[in-house]
Amino acid sequence: MTRTFGSWPRKLAVGWLTLVVLTALLASVLPLPYSPGVPDLLNASEPPFTSGSHWLGTDPQGRDVLSLLVFGARTAVLLTLPAALFSAIVGGVLGGAAGFCGNRARVAFPYWLLAVGVMWWALQLPLPMLGVAVAALGAGLAAAAQLRENTLAAWPVPINALVMGAATTLDTIPRLVLVVAIAAGTGLSTTGLLALFTLTTWPHAARLVRAQMLRVRTLPFIEAARAAGVTEYRIWLQHAMPHALQPLRTAFPLSVAGLLGLESTLSFLGIGLPPNVASWGRLMATVRVAPDAWWSFIFPSIMLILSIISLSSLSKKQ
Repeated sequence: MTRTFGSWPRKLAVGWLTLVVLTALLASVLPLPYSPGVPDLLNASEPPFTSGSHWLGTDPQGRDVLSLLVFGARTAVLLTLPAALFSAIVGGVLGGAAGFCGNRARVAFPYWLLAVGVMWWALQLPLPMLGVAVAALGAGLAAAAQLRENTLAAWPVPINALVMGAATTLDTIPRLVLVVAIAAGTGLSTTGLLALFTLTTWPHAARLVRAQMLRVRTLPFIEAARAAGVTEYRIWLQHAMPHALQPLRTAFPLSVAGLLGLESTLSFLGIGLPPNVASWGRLMATVRVAPDAWWSFIFPSIMLILSIISLSSLSKKQ
Protein backbone atom coordinates (compact mmCIF):
# COMPACT_ATOMS: atom_id res chain seq x y z
CA MET A 1 0.00 0.00 0.00
CA THR A 2 1.18 3.52 -0.68
CA ARG A 3 2.15 5.85 2.12
CA THR A 4 -0.32 8.65 2.74
CA PHE A 5 -1.16 11.18 5.40
CA GLY A 6 -4.85 10.28 5.39
CA SER A 7 -5.16 8.69 8.86
CA TRP A 8 -5.70 11.08 11.71
CA PRO A 9 -2.77 9.78 13.83
CA ARG A 10 -0.41 10.55 10.98
CA LYS A 11 -1.98 13.96 10.49
CA LEU A 12 -1.47 14.71 14.17
CA ALA A 13 2.11 13.48 13.97
CA VAL A 14 2.91 15.60 10.92
CA GLY A 15 1.21 18.61 12.51
CA TRP A 16 3.15 18.25 15.77
CA LEU A 17 6.52 17.78 14.05
CA THR A 18 5.81 20.74 11.77
CA LEU A 19 5.06 22.85 14.84
CA VAL A 20 8.31 21.75 16.51
CA VAL A 21 10.38 22.49 13.40
CA LEU A 22 8.78 25.90 12.89
CA THR A 23 9.31 26.73 16.56
CA ALA A 24 12.96 25.74 16.24
CA LEU A 25 13.51 27.81 13.09
CA LEU A 26 11.71 30.88 14.47
CA ALA A 27 12.97 30.66 18.05
CA SER A 28 15.14 33.77 17.80
CA VAL A 29 12.31 35.97 16.44
CA LEU A 30 9.38 34.75 18.52
CA PRO A 31 8.01 37.34 20.98
CA LEU A 32 9.10 35.50 24.12
CA PRO A 33 8.82 37.46 27.37
CA TYR A 34 12.24 36.33 28.62
CA SER A 35 15.48 35.10 27.16
CA PRO A 36 16.42 31.51 28.09
CA GLY A 37 19.79 32.62 29.43
CA VAL A 38 18.53 35.45 31.66
CA PRO A 39 17.43 34.25 35.14
CA ASP A 40 14.75 35.94 37.19
CA LEU A 41 16.19 35.37 40.66
CA LEU A 42 13.20 36.92 42.38
CA ASN A 43 10.87 34.32 40.87
CA ALA A 44 12.91 31.11 41.01
CA SER A 45 10.87 27.88 40.91
CA GLU A 46 7.69 29.81 40.19
CA PRO A 47 4.77 27.48 39.33
CA PRO A 48 3.07 27.80 35.94
CA PHE A 49 -0.08 29.82 35.29
CA THR A 50 0.32 31.87 38.48
CA SER A 51 1.46 35.17 36.97
CA GLY A 52 1.37 36.98 33.67
CA SER A 53 5.15 37.15 33.22
CA HIS A 54 6.15 33.46 33.31
CA TRP A 55 3.35 31.50 31.63
CA LEU A 56 4.88 28.07 32.22
CA GLY A 57 6.78 28.99 35.37
CA THR A 58 10.51 29.13 36.01
CA ASP A 59 13.16 26.55 36.80
CA PRO A 60 15.14 26.50 40.09
CA GLN A 61 17.59 29.02 38.58
CA GLY A 62 14.82 31.46 37.68
CA ARG A 63 14.93 30.88 33.92
CA ASP A 64 11.70 31.02 31.96
CA VAL A 65 10.48 27.50 31.16
CA LEU A 66 8.65 28.56 27.99
CA SER A 67 11.81 30.11 26.56
CA LEU A 68 13.83 27.03 27.49
CA LEU A 69 11.29 24.80 25.74
CA VAL A 70 11.39 26.91 22.57
CA PHE A 71 15.18 27.10 22.39
CA GLY A 72 15.41 23.46 23.45
CA ALA A 73 13.35 22.62 20.37
CA ARG A 74 15.87 24.51 18.25
CA THR A 75 18.72 22.52 19.79
CA ALA A 76 16.88 19.24 19.19
CA VAL A 77 16.07 20.02 15.55
CA LEU A 78 19.41 21.54 14.56
CA LEU A 79 21.37 18.68 16.14
CA THR A 80 19.37 15.51 15.52
CA LEU A 81 18.20 16.20 11.96
CA PRO A 82 21.71 16.88 10.53
CA ALA A 83 23.14 13.96 12.51
CA ALA A 84 20.49 11.59 11.13
CA LEU A 85 21.04 12.93 7.61
CA PHE A 86 24.83 12.62 7.75
CA SER A 87 24.66 9.12 9.24
CA ALA A 88 22.24 8.10 6.48
CA ILE A 89 24.63 9.47 3.84
CA VAL A 90 27.71 7.81 5.34
CA GLY A 91 25.90 4.55 6.00
CA GLY A 92 24.26 4.60 2.56
CA VAL A 93 27.56 5.08 0.73
CA LEU A 94 29.39 2.47 2.78
CA GLY A 95 26.56 -0.06 2.71
CA GLY A 96 26.00 0.49 -0.99
CA ALA A 97 29.69 0.00 -1.77
CA ALA A 98 29.89 -3.10 0.45
CA GLY A 99 26.84 -4.72 -1.08
CA PHE A 100 27.69 -3.90 -4.68
CA CYS A 101 31.44 -4.55 -4.63
CA GLY A 102 31.57 -7.37 -2.10
CA ASN A 103 35.07 -8.52 -1.17
CA ARG A 104 36.38 -8.50 -4.74
CA ALA A 105 36.38 -4.80 -5.55
CA ARG A 106 39.37 -3.82 -7.64
CA VAL A 107 40.87 -0.49 -6.68
CA ALA A 108 43.47 1.20 -8.88
CA PHE A 109 46.90 1.71 -7.33
CA PRO A 110 46.65 5.52 -6.79
CA TYR A 111 43.31 5.15 -5.02
CA TRP A 112 44.53 2.11 -3.10
CA LEU A 113 47.55 4.11 -1.96
CA LEU A 114 45.26 6.94 -0.86
CA ALA A 115 43.06 4.50 1.02
CA VAL A 116 46.07 3.03 2.80
CA GLY A 117 47.18 6.52 3.83
CA VAL A 118 43.75 7.41 5.16
CA MET A 119 43.46 4.12 7.03
CA TRP A 120 46.93 4.49 8.54
CA TRP A 121 46.13 8.02 9.72
CA ALA A 122 42.72 6.98 11.05
CA LEU A 123 44.10 4.10 13.07
CA GLN A 124 46.53 6.50 14.79
CA LEU A 125 43.65 8.49 16.26
CA PRO A 126 43.33 8.32 20.06
CA LEU A 127 39.84 6.78 19.77
CA PRO A 128 40.07 3.26 18.28
CA MET A 129 36.39 3.18 17.26
CA LEU A 130 36.73 6.49 15.47
CA GLY A 131 39.81 5.24 13.66
CA VAL A 132 38.06 2.10 12.44
CA ALA A 133 35.09 4.12 11.19
CA VAL A 134 37.28 6.59 9.31
CA ALA A 135 39.32 3.74 7.85
CA ALA A 136 36.17 2.05 6.54
CA LEU A 137 34.95 5.34 5.06
CA GLY A 138 38.28 5.86 3.29
CA ALA A 139 38.10 2.39 1.81
CA GLY A 140 34.53 3.00 0.61
CA LEU A 141 35.45 6.29 -1.05
CA ALA A 142 38.42 4.63 -2.73
CA ALA A 143 36.12 1.96 -4.14
CA ALA A 144 33.74 4.62 -5.43
CA ALA A 145 36.64 6.43 -7.11
CA GLN A 146 37.73 3.19 -8.76
CA LEU A 147 34.23 2.52 -10.04
CA ARG A 148 34.10 6.00 -11.53
CA GLU A 149 37.44 5.70 -13.31
CA ASN A 150 36.91 2.05 -14.33
CA THR A 151 40.69 1.53 -14.32
CA LEU A 152 41.97 -1.88 -15.35
CA ALA A 153 45.18 -1.95 -13.30
CA ALA A 154 43.77 -2.59 -9.84
CA TRP A 155 44.18 -4.64 -6.71
CA PRO A 156 41.37 -6.53 -4.94
CA VAL A 157 40.15 -4.91 -1.72
CA PRO A 158 37.63 -6.55 0.68
CA ILE A 159 35.28 -3.57 0.89
CA ASN A 160 32.46 -5.63 2.36
CA ALA A 161 34.66 -7.08 5.10
CA LEU A 162 36.07 -3.66 6.01
CA VAL A 163 32.70 -1.93 6.19
CA MET A 164 30.89 -4.67 8.06
CA GLY A 165 33.86 -5.20 10.35
CA ALA A 166 33.80 -1.51 11.29
CA ALA A 167 30.03 -1.65 11.81
CA THR A 168 30.31 -4.75 13.99
CA THR A 169 33.11 -3.17 16.01
CA LEU A 170 31.01 -0.09 16.71
CA ASP A 171 28.00 -2.24 17.60
CA THR A 172 29.90 -4.28 20.18
CA ILE A 173 29.66 -1.36 22.61
CA PRO A 174 26.19 0.05 23.41
CA ARG A 175 25.78 3.42 21.73
CA LEU A 176 24.89 5.27 24.93
CA VAL A 177 27.92 3.91 26.77
CA LEU A 178 30.24 4.78 23.88
CA VAL A 179 28.86 8.29 23.43
CA VAL A 180 28.89 9.01 27.16
CA ALA A 181 32.48 7.80 27.49
CA ILE A 182 33.71 9.95 24.61
CA ALA A 183 31.61 13.04 25.39
CA ALA A 184 32.43 12.99 29.10
CA GLY A 185 36.11 12.37 28.54
CA THR A 186 36.85 14.91 25.81
CA GLY A 187 34.30 17.71 26.31
CA LEU A 188 32.73 18.11 22.88
CA SER A 189 31.28 21.21 21.26
CA THR A 190 27.98 21.17 19.38
CA THR A 191 29.83 20.40 16.14
CA GLY A 192 31.84 17.68 17.83
CA LEU A 193 28.70 16.12 19.25
CA LEU A 194 27.15 16.18 15.78
CA ALA A 195 30.18 14.34 14.39
CA LEU A 196 30.07 11.84 17.26
CA PHE A 197 26.39 11.10 16.64
CA THR A 198 27.13 10.56 12.95
CA LEU A 199 30.05 8.21 13.55
CA THR A 200 28.12 6.08 16.05
CA THR A 201 24.84 5.75 14.13
CA TRP A 202 25.90 5.03 10.54
CA PRO A 203 26.20 1.20 10.98
CA HIS A 204 22.42 0.71 11.07
CA ALA A 205 21.92 2.57 7.79
CA ALA A 206 24.85 0.70 6.26
CA ARG A 207 23.36 -2.68 7.15
CA LEU A 208 19.97 -1.78 5.68
CA VAL A 209 21.42 -0.47 2.41
CA ARG A 210 23.86 -3.37 2.08
CA ALA A 211 21.07 -5.93 2.53
CA GLN A 212 18.97 -4.19 -0.10
CA MET A 213 21.95 -3.84 -2.45
CA LEU A 214 22.62 -7.59 -2.29
CA ARG A 215 19.17 -8.09 -3.77
CA VAL A 216 19.30 -5.20 -6.25
CA ARG A 217 22.63 -6.18 -7.81
CA THR A 218 21.15 -9.48 -9.00
CA LEU A 219 18.16 -7.92 -10.76
CA PRO A 220 17.94 -8.18 -14.57
CA PHE A 221 18.28 -4.44 -15.25
CA ILE A 222 21.75 -4.44 -13.64
CA GLU A 223 22.91 -7.20 -15.97
CA ALA A 224 21.31 -5.36 -18.88
CA ALA A 225 23.24 -2.20 -18.00
CA ARG A 226 26.51 -4.15 -17.93
CA ALA A 227 25.69 -5.75 -21.28
CA ALA A 228 25.08 -2.27 -22.71
CA GLY A 229 28.62 -1.23 -21.72
CA VAL A 230 27.69 1.07 -18.83
CA THR A 231 30.58 1.61 -16.40
CA GLU A 232 30.45 0.00 -12.99
CA TYR A 233 30.41 3.40 -11.29
CA ARG A 234 27.37 4.57 -13.27
CA ILE A 235 25.59 1.28 -12.64
CA TRP A 236 26.25 1.61 -8.91
CA LEU A 237 25.35 5.27 -8.62
CA GLN A 238 22.55 5.77 -11.14
CA HIS A 239 20.88 2.36 -11.28
CA ALA A 240 21.57 0.38 -8.10
CA MET A 241 21.82 3.04 -5.37
CA PRO A 242 18.36 4.63 -5.91
CA HIS A 243 16.78 1.23 -5.25
CA ALA A 244 19.15 0.27 -2.43
CA LEU A 245 18.43 3.48 -0.50
CA GLN A 246 14.69 2.80 -0.27
CA PRO A 247 14.86 1.29 3.28
CA LEU A 248 16.27 4.57 4.60
CA ARG A 249 12.93 6.29 3.95
CA THR A 250 11.40 4.21 6.72
CA ALA A 251 14.47 4.14 8.96
CA PHE A 252 15.15 7.90 8.88
CA PRO A 253 12.34 8.97 11.28
CA LEU A 254 13.37 6.23 13.70
CA SER A 255 16.97 7.41 13.48
CA VAL A 256 15.90 10.96 14.35
CA ALA A 257 13.83 9.65 17.28
CA GLY A 258 16.77 7.65 18.60
CA LEU A 259 19.13 10.60 18.33
CA LEU A 260 16.58 12.86 20.02
CA GLY A 261 16.40 10.48 22.97
CA LEU A 262 20.19 10.16 23.04
CA GLU A 263 20.74 13.93 23.05
CA SER A 264 18.18 14.40 25.82
CA THR A 265 19.82 11.65 27.87
CA LEU A 266 23.25 13.24 27.56
CA SER A 267 21.88 16.64 28.52
CA PHE A 268 20.03 15.12 31.48
CA LEU A 269 23.32 13.62 32.66
CA GLY A 270 25.03 17.00 32.28
CA ILE A 271 27.42 16.04 29.46
CA GLY A 272 27.51 16.67 25.75
CA LEU A 273 26.26 20.16 24.97
CA PRO A 274 27.79 23.28 26.57
CA PRO A 275 25.96 24.53 29.68
CA ASN A 276 24.75 27.70 27.93
CA VAL A 277 22.83 25.71 25.26
CA ALA A 278 19.15 25.16 26.08
CA SER A 279 18.01 21.54 25.96
CA TRP A 280 14.93 19.61 26.99
CA GLY A 281 17.10 17.08 28.80
CA ARG A 282 18.95 19.73 30.78
CA LEU A 283 15.64 21.33 31.76
CA MET A 284 14.37 17.96 32.95
CA ALA A 285 17.52 17.54 35.04
CA THR A 286 16.70 20.63 37.12
CA VAL A 287 14.09 18.58 38.99
CA ARG A 288 16.99 16.96 40.86
CA VAL A 289 17.77 20.35 42.41
CA ALA A 290 14.15 21.19 43.26
CA PRO A 291 11.93 18.06 43.29
CA ASP A 292 8.86 20.21 43.98
CA ALA A 293 9.29 22.03 40.63
CA TRP A 294 7.43 19.31 38.75
CA TRP A 295 6.69 21.61 35.79
CA SER A 296 10.36 21.82 34.84
CA PHE A 297 10.26 18.06 34.28
CA ILE A 298 6.73 17.50 32.98
CA PHE A 299 6.68 20.08 30.16
CA PRO A 300 9.93 19.01 28.42
CA SER A 301 8.97 15.36 28.97
CA ILE A 302 5.70 15.95 27.12
CA MET A 303 7.57 17.66 24.27
CA LEU A 304 10.05 14.79 24.04
CA ILE A 305 7.47 12.00 24.25
CA LEU A 306 5.17 13.55 21.67
CA SER A 307 8.07 14.09 19.27
CA ILE A 308 9.33 10.51 19.57
CA ILE A 309 5.84 9.05 19.17
CA SER A 310 5.21 11.25 16.13
CA LEU A 311 8.48 10.21 14.52
CA SER A 312 7.75 6.57 15.20
CA SER A 313 4.29 6.84 13.60
CA LEU A 314 5.80 8.31 10.42
CA SER A 315 8.01 5.25 9.98
CA LYS A 316 5.04 2.89 9.81
CA LYS A 317 3.69 1.95 6.41
CA GLN A 318 0.06 2.79 5.77
